[in-house]
Amino acid sequence: MRCKICGITSYEDAMLAINAGANALGFVFYEKSPRYITPQKAKNIIKRLPPFIEKVALFVNVDAVFINEICRYTGATLAQIHFDADDDLYTKLTVPYLKVIRAKNKDDILKYSDEYRLVDAYCEAYGGAGKRLNIEWFDNIDCSKIILAGGLNPQNILELKKYDFYAFDVSSGVESSAGKKDTQKVTEFISNAK
Repeated sequence: MRCKICGITSYEDAMLAINAGANALGFVFYEKSPRYITPQKAKNIIKRLPPFIEKVALFVNVDAVFINEICRYTGATLAQIHFDADDDLYTKLTVPYLKVIRAKNKDDILKYSDEYRLVDAYCEAYGGAGKRLNIEWFDNIDCSKIILAGGLNPQNILELKKYDFYAFDVSSGVESSAGKKDTQKVTEFISNAK
């Protein structure tokens, strides 16, 4: 099972996640988030990382020019579009991207079903804020292209494996405080997921 540890704010947390077996790291370029990181700081972390790790840049309500520039500058390898964007934005992106569905109901999780996509719980603030989706929505649905986020933690991850999601994305569920990862929680989360 693939795992992304999101909300990375330090090199130490990045390496903690990688050494525990994370496949991807998330860097939040949304200034209202408690996990916001400056492009300069993200660049300094990313340039020190080992190969074969996906570096995901998370964006909210910005244009394609900004996304392309931040990804190029920081060395991010994937843009996570955490807002409802029109097709025009996607056509202007010069970097690989991942669409995010902020699900309010069961029908929402079927959007973009022919694409890999991240499904998170809807809340007024961007990011799931630790809010969990109704997991029964995924019963009898092909989840092989879904990256599940929202309210995940080392304990509840085990009951989700039966759905065969493509990957799990966690942030607050493996923290000791906002933006600071907890060694035991990260290690246990990835171990339980895999």
